[in-house]
Amino acid sequence: MVKFIDEAKIWIKAGDGGDGCVAFRREKFVPKGGPSGGNGGRGGDVIFKAKKDIRTLIDFHYRQHFKAEDGRNGEGNNREGRSGQDLIIPVPVGTIISEIRDSVENFLVDLAEDGAEYVVAKGGKGGKGNASFKSSTNQAPRKATKGEKGEEKYLKLELKLLADVGIIGYPNSGKSTLISRVSSARPRIADYPFTTLAPNLGVVDLGDSRCFVIADIPGLIEGASEGKGLGHKFLRHIERTKALIHLVDLSVPDALKRYYNIRGELAKYSDKLYEKIEIIAGNKIDLDITKENIEIFKERFKNVYFISALTGEGIRQLMEAVWRVINEYRNKPDEG
Repeated sequence: MVKFIDEAKIWIKAGDGGDGCVAFRREKFVPKGGPSGGNGGRGGDVIFKAKKDIRTLIDFHYRQHFKAEDGRNGEGNNREGRSGQDLIIPVPVGTIISEIRDSVENFLVDLAEDGAEYVVAKGGKGGKGNASFKSSTNQAPRKATKGEKGEEKYLKLELKLLADVGIIGYPNSGKSTLISRVSSARPRIADYPFTTLAPNLGVVDLGDSRCFVIADIPGLIEGASEGKGLGHKFLRHIERTKALIHLVDLSVPDALKRYYNIRGELAKYSDKLYEKIEIIAGNKIDLDITKENIEIFKERFKNVYFISALTGEGIRQLMEAVWRVINEYRNKPDEG
């Protein structure tokens, strides 16, 4: 199966405890009115919580610092300070959290189930007010303690993802260029076959929390199911994807034949692959020589997207179509 290591490094800090208060009541016959300083509130914890509706760690690339609320200071009349609110940070199911200390990563937890929680940093205890120090020998203590500091840590978050969608097609059809356009992945790109020797993966972010993982599968050729080229090694990688983008190079004369060759290889490898949802994308429409193939594909297929991975034309519409397919798949009742 295709896995993508999505990771981020962040700094977190639990809330500091509030300070204890020195105060006295004003009462007759009570030395200095009697101590009435309340204790400080406890600082909030930092808690990570796994949520199945979050798919990537992309939000942590935009924000790397997180701090829970501090506890309030104690007040007079024995009023304790309010405790700080815990900071709950949602992460995808399957997030591995490690602490980075002296450049060494120390494993803390693997949040492998939906709803799993882990307190990664504890808030500081509140300081004691002077009312807590009253004794038979000290009726009017002027002593109070500061709140404890909350824990702070540098963390590494790591997520092993399955790709939601795989890009398939002949070598040099533009798969690497497409994935570099729609995500932060930077695969090797060159004008010769088999540039991609291993799956490249990236996160596509369409905004409004609409994210999915896309995989660039090394080029398939006729005979891939029998082990020719690089295809046989990687056909198994796309079995767990939810959908396929079949990228066709429209600049070659036999574009339609190549399309059916790949379909044949999927069928030979497994019925599961052949029956998987497929979105056809005709690439390189920026070239004049593609006009004839564009008309051929329009006549042959009801639903095909025409794009230029080089210029970006048509890519947004293609990614929106992919999202609709993936979102429908995720929302099926048996998807958990």
